[in-house]
Amino acid sequence: MFFKQLKEELLSSPLYLFSVLFLLLLVALSLLAPVLPLDPNTTNVSQMNQPPSLDHLFGTDNVGRDYFARVLYGGRISLLVGVLAMLASVLIGSLVGIVAGYFGGLMDSILMRTVDVLSSIPWLVLVIVLSVFLKPGLTTIIIVIGGFSWMRISRLIRAETLSAKTHDYVSYARFIGVKPLTIIRRHILPSILPTLIVAASSSISSAIMTESALSFLGIGIQQPLASWGSLLQNAQSTLQSAPYMAILPGLFILLTIYSFNNVGDLIRDSLRKEVS
Repeated sequence: MFFKQLKEELLSSPLYLFSVLFLLLLVALSLLAPVLPLDPNTTNVSQMNQPPSLDHLFGTDNVGRDYFARVLYGGRISLLVGVLAMLASVLIGSLVGIVAGYFGGLMDSILMRTVDVLSSIPWLVLVIVLSVFLKPGLTTIIIVIGGFSWMRISRLIRAETLSAKTHDYVSYARFIGVKPLTIIRRHILPSILPTLIVAASSSISSAIMTESALSFLGIGIQQPLASWGSLLQNAQSTLQSAPYMAILPGLFILLTIYSFNNVGDLIRDSLRKEVS
């Protein structure tokens, strides 16, 4: 029933359809990039800062590298960071939120006060502090984003768990002595799953945006790897002579975040209409 409603919502909205098709194309190109005849690191000083053409669809950068390949491989890194950071934040946030919401009492107070403290610290300060101890790169950026972006999810899941815990079948299961882990697995998790899916989709877009910001500031993805954020950072010196070097990765960041947010809205609307 859900997938039928999802299909109806998808076909009824051009924006939803565009978002899904764009993400499918982006993921397909990212997965197929290694088998395509593209090398993002091959330089050619005789082809520096060339505008888009049939030979180079997105032009070339300041050392003659094919910019289409750079953007494509940069998308692989940005999507990888987004997905892995999302998995980490959803896992930590769900665990904290379910434990706090289900058990309540002192456990709830300790966990929520910890969430409040971590939420009050600016993420840029955390990144700068961690960069002193960890070498900047792909692994570090995933740890930083995934490890410090779960607080909002934990609050959301806690609220959903508190609501699910009031259902009669949960109260009865607790009354007859069913183990808490069994109740959480059989009753709580299915109840909060729709909210968790929507939170995961928005978490990916937030992670991509955060990675782009950090890489733009020079404390994210490092050479020779490229992400959309690092491409924007490198394009600062050529804004007047080659503006496409900033426009293209910026456009991909914008469309990707927009599409992931639309997919989250699509799932939310489908679930809401199915329930109603």
